Amino acid sequence: MFNPTREEVRRFFCDTWKKKTENHILDPMETIAGDWMAEHPEYHALLADPEGALGQDYTPERGETNPFLHLSMHLSISEQISINQPPGIKELAEKLSKKLGSEHEAQHLMMECLGQVMWEAQREGRPLNPENYLEALKKLV
Repeated sequence: MFNPTREEVRRFFCDTWKKKTENHILDPMETIAGDWMAEHPEYHALLADPEGALGQDYTPERGETNPFLHLSMHLSISEQISINQPPGIKELAEKLSKKLGSEHEAQHLMMECLGQVMWEAQREGRPLNPENYLEALKKLV
């Protein structure tokens, strides 16, 4: 299982942003990440400053969204949808996108569900339960 460090994740996004803004060829994962980064102009300055990005801390006390966690969740949900894993997520995502008129907003709601089931799994010391995730998503559509 791939488990990148905080620095590796941040470097991936910053390096991908640099490649995207300089019109370099991107691999498939970078292409998806680049598209999501383009949807978040509020992160562009940070992504353009890799050293600054590496030093930032995002804690609940600061009340800021961690842009790297946010983008990672977009990437994760995009991959889940592309391979329909857990089974049924692709249809639910499509229904939610249609309901909201926005894939982006649909993914933001899906992130809340994913974050909740991840938190519950960590709290209980268990693996993430895909059925709980799908049930939470079904409530959105």
